[in-house]
Amino acid sequence: MMSSTPKKNPREFHLHIPGRYLLLIVSLACIGLIFLTYYSDVVSGPMENTAGYLVVPFQNGISRIGGWILGRQELLEDMSSLRKENKELKKKNEELSAENTSLSQSRYALRELERLYELDQGYSEYEKTGARIIAKDTGNWYHSFVIDKGTSDGLSLDMNVLAGSGLVGRITAIGSDWARVETIIDDNINVAGAVLSTGDNLVVSGSLQLYADGTIQFVRLQDPENNVKVGDKIVTANISDKYLPDILIGTITSIQQDANNITKSGQITPAVDFAHLNTVLIIKQLKQKAPAGAQ
Repeated sequence: MMSSTPKKNPREFHLHIPGRYLLLIVSLACIGLIFLTYYSDVVSGPMENTAGYLVVPFQNGISRIGGWILGRQELLEDMSSLRKENKELKKKNEELSAENTSLSQSRYALRELERLYELDQGYSEYEKTGARIIAKDTGNWYHSFVIDKGTSDGLSLDMNVLAGSGLVGRITAIGSDWARVETIIDDNINVAGAVLSTGDNLVVSGSLQLYADGTIQFVRLQDPENNVKVGDKIVTANISDKYLPDILIGTITSIQQDANNITKSGQITPAVDFAHLNTVLIIKQLKQKAPAGAQ
């Protein structure tokens, strides 16, 4: 009976060396080559050629990689620096924008106070107090609004209100710390007026529809000699029962003869910009009324 175990070929040679010994052998060989190269020039020619083909390209590759890494690092540092600068610039820009807004508001408030001061000097014979507008009725114009002062500040009904270059209106409702002002542009508001240059009387009537074009109207002007001209100023009349005399209302911009051929009517540009009001002056003096039964 024949065995099935394969027979070894006597010509085959197997060399089995453990890995740690192989590593030791290679290390010793490398060390030997180092000493041999250092103390003799036996292998200098062949080794230098080998280094030229193997080591130099490797070094070049390592150098390129190192240069790329260094470049990336510098780029990242530059990007980080730019982000930091950008953040600081944004913050500075926000601060400057806020400061610019504050300065613009301050300049506007200063101009407004300067105009009120000039207005105050123009009517220096009256005691006045300033007030801020805290609410207004709907619409584009300040035809009716509320101010932040009332009876506790010495105000009362029918006190005249000024702004811009002249008459705004009068107080029609009041509380301890507030007051409502009806203006001369409001519908159904009539003011007894007079032409400053001639003394001729007329009636100024409010009209929100007309004020869309920046004007209000006047009626009942008697001017048979045609002395009243476009550009003449209109002031409050002495005969007014609600308004103190000689407060500027506005300037005549148009005149036409009425159908009765007796009176004239036309339009006036008010002395106040009723689209932009923030602060006003209140005259703390009432129009003196005639005693009851006076002739």
